[in-house]
Amino acid sequence: MDFSTPDLPISQRKDELLRVIDAHQVVIVAGETGSGKSTQLPKFCLELGRGTERLIGHTQPRRIAARAVAERVAEELGVDLGEEVGYAVRFTDKVGKRTRLKVMTDGILLNELQRDRELSRYDTIIVDEAHERSLNIDFILGYLKQLLPRRPDLKVIVTSATIDTERFAAHFDLGAGPAPIVEVSGRTFPVELRYRTQEDDDAVRAVTEAVRELLDEQMGDVLVFQSGEREIRDTAEAIEAMNLPNTEVLPLFARLSAAEQHRVFASHTKRRVVIATNIAETSLTVPGVRSVVDPGTARISRYNKRTKVQRLPIEPVSRASADQRAGRCGRVAPGVCIRLFEEDEFLERPEFTEPEILRTNLASVILQMTALGLGDVESFPFVEPPDRRNITDGVTLLEELGALQVDRPAHDRRLTKLGQRLARLPVDPTLGRMVLEAEHNDCVHEVMVIAAALSIQDVRERPSGKEQLAAESHARFRVPGSDFLGMISLWDHLKERQKALGSSAFRRECKAE
Repeated sequence: MDFSTPDLPISQRKDELLRVIDAHQVVIVAGETGSGKSTQLPKFCLELGRGTERLIGHTQPRRIAARAVAERVAEELGVDLGEEVGYAVRFTDKVGKRTRLKVMTDGILLNELQRDRELSRYDTIIVDEAHERSLNIDFILGYLKQLLPRRPDLKVIVTSATIDTERFAAHFDLGAGPAPIVEVSGRTFPVELRYRTQEDDDAVRAVTEAVRELLDEQMGDVLVFQSGEREIRDTAEAIEAMNLPNTEVLPLFARLSAAEQHRVFASHTKRRVVIATNIAETSLTVPGVRSVVDPGTARISRYNKRTKVQRLPIEPVSRASADQRAGRCGRVAPGVCIRLFEEDEFLERPEFTEPEILRTNLASVILQMTALGLGDVESFPFVEPPDRRNITDGVTLLEELGALQVDRPAHDRRLTKLGQRLARLPVDPTLGRMVLEAEHNDCVHEVMVIAAALSIQDVRERPSGKEQLAAESHARFRVPGSDFLGMISLWDHLKERQKALGSSAFRRECKAE
């Protein structure tokens, strides 16, 4: 039975893909977002008879993408979501007895490994967006390499944008040579690149001017990239204040409700300005986009060796990421991308974003690997292994925190009871240890506020030209001798104001103060 959607680029390679998937245990599929690989590959697997006795597992790096892919595949197959096609993300599981295809976040699959070491529920695993090289993706790719010789019936398909695919192919050399790579072209039209110099520190104004320029001369919708939820809301407010005719402004980020996320993909008559995090870079294709505004930044998780804390600083994105963003507007017609940075600066940026394993706190990695029973980090087959000195530092830190049983060999590391509880907290181990200790000292509320404040950038803003006003506003919450108590004072004030005001009034007050 032919399940494919013929107007997608990947469908032109369907016969070849069916042959290669049928003949090999591992296949690498390279193609840009918009080629149809996320929605069509699982249908090709169904056509090959996969997912009959066991499930086809299809992983996505983000919840919003997992839900969107499952909904689209179910719609194309003409089945109800939760029947033949289901999905599982944190706090939501729509998988039934008749399910053949299960779309899930990579974190869900990793958690299943704790209960099912052989992944015996699956006959096929599709790892989507592998080029993102998150910790979860690298864990899954390493574990599958160990598992495949024990599960000759299990097929693995790894999809990636056309970035570093040879590395994935070499990783899955199980003795008979690298895994085959099938390249799928995306729909690509020429994209005109325009570079802009930001004259001042008002990043939002630079975005609004670029949006106005594009709407004045381009048909179709505009996609604006921003580094986080706060930046998205500020930008949305500024664009709405422009009172552009026949134009609606839609935010897109992970914490939005499913209904709000759906609006981006629904048919519409007005022109749209969609403001998104880098989720729209490769995980999702926003339809109808003819132009892009790219400030060139993103929040990138990075370990600070001096403070021993994982942070999420805003950093310039790599050349590959910037090119992915520009490519969003070349899917349906020729497009325009305005980059809010200099071309010389772009050329000086690193080619690729560094894999998360090379910029993360290895104490957290070792803690999670030990909790999941994935073996010791030194011998685990990562696509790119971390530095041994960083591994030693991570083990030492976990022993200092009381999370690891001391003096055990690397292949037999075990968590203490405290370490088992620490592994369940979704924060940096040092901050998690503070929270657990607070329980014994009857101050969990206060320490959770402090831990949250330490894990993000300073929430107190100091806009250019308004430093004195900002200092006076912040001074109301200062507690002599303790920055931490000042944070608690600020938090308590904000909680009171949030209860007293509506959400839009509360946001206006936060901005004003």
